Amino acid sequence: MTDHAPGLPHGPELDAEALRERALTALVTARARTALLTDSVDDHDLTAQHSPLMSPLVWDLAHIGNQEELWLLRAVGGLEAIRPEIDGLYDAFEHSRASRPSLPLLPPAEARIYAADVRGRALDILEGAPLHGAGRPLERAGFAFGMIAQHEQQHDETMLITHQLRSGPAVLDAPEPPRQTDAVALPAEVLVEGGPFTMGTSTEPWALDNERPAHRRDVGAFFIDTAPVTCGAYQLFIEAGGYGDERWWAPEGWAMVREHELSAPLFWHKDAGQWLRRRFGVTEPVPSDEPVLHVSWYEADAYARWAGRRLPTEAEWEKAARHDPASDRSRRYPWGDGDPTPEHANLGQRHLRPAAAGAYPAGRSPSGAGQLIGDVWEWTSSDFLPYPGFVAFPYREYSEVFFGPGHKVLRGGSFAVDAVACRGTFRNWDLPVRRQIFSGFRTARDA
Repeated sequence: MTDHAPGLPHGPELDAEALRERALTALVTARARTALLTDSVDDHDLTAQHSPLMSPLVWDLAHIGNQEELWLLRAVGGLEAIRPEIDGLYDAFEHSRASRPSLPLLPPAEARIYAADVRGRALDILEGAPLHGAGRPLERAGFAFGMIAQHEQQHDETMLITHQLRSGPAVLDAPEPPRQTDAVALPAEVLVEGGPFTMGTSTEPWALDNERPAHRRDVGAFFIDTAPVTCGAYQLFIEAGGYGDERWWAPEGWAMVREHELSAPLFWHKDAGQWLRRRFGVTEPVPSDEPVLHVSWYEADAYARWAGRRLPTEAEWEKAARHDPASDRSRRYPWGDGDPTPEHANLGQRHLRPAAAGAYPAGRSPSGAGQLIGDVWEWTSSDFLPYPGFVAFPYREYSEVFFGPGHKVLRGGSFAVDAVACRGTFRNWDLPVRRQIFSGFRTARDA
């Protein structure tokens, strides 16, 4: 059994020039987004720390360039280091986010020049790099270039989180997402039949190490929500006293609620009986039909318990998203093997908010569940653990050091995730207390 569809290019079968074009597009797209996020604010905002949870934007900018230098210029191209003295400054494991403002960081103009210099040399390397055949694993299928494009897009999402945390007027703009007028007619949940399916991938050329290898996983029958839990549904939990009732909370979650006096998702407040939220510098009424956002794992878990349900496991989520029972194979995406389009999913910062529940009917999976890609990251009940046969590549610090019970898995991506860093096998993880991320959830129950 394979998760690869006939005709889907992968590994050595990829045409080198098509790979080169794909890598170039991914790198250029990521850099355009980086420029938007950093050029939309002044130098003060770039160097300020808007939250101790996040780096200054200028750190992310130079870190993006430094990672590109490490992997594309030095590891792939074999070039001498441009700025070896800054490697330590931009090592994410050497300095905590809270401490980064005190470092002698490159100022904005110098960071931009450095990142542009690295990019110019990286594109020269891409021109002549062997991207197919049985070459070095870093080069095979253009993996290193795809890894760096994904890394930059992940930091673009991180910088968008910083934009959400910053105070002051709005500096970003985007059109509203589409609405699905027949959403009320959708069933609240869908049944996913029990049995084995193929989880993970061994063939997706730019899949990261924690997505590998493909393996069979047996999952019992379960029901899962057709769409992520909405703000309106979550308000019922609040109004029922959910934040004040210890019965629904894991002990650590209850301690968090009490310590920080939590009563609603992050960025929500109540005024004259109406729930409002702050979104990228704009205060607006909380939309009842939009997936709830900025909730921790503990909040998602508490809501699910209150509703008489539970969070899906990671394997359940992936089966609902990828498994096609008619062919007993796992798709790249819920809708099939084709890359995402604006009709399939809310990705790439195309919109600055989730679409209403029930949107994107073309993106639904064979199970009938929708919005499994894009809109909001979805918490699962699972700890972040390696798959059977996991091999760290190209460095332990990407995944392996985070394995264990301390981090919970999120799946599906958000409106802030680019398609290059989001697929049916993609795994995200974070601490269960995290609320600043673009996280929501859907619930499940045993069949």
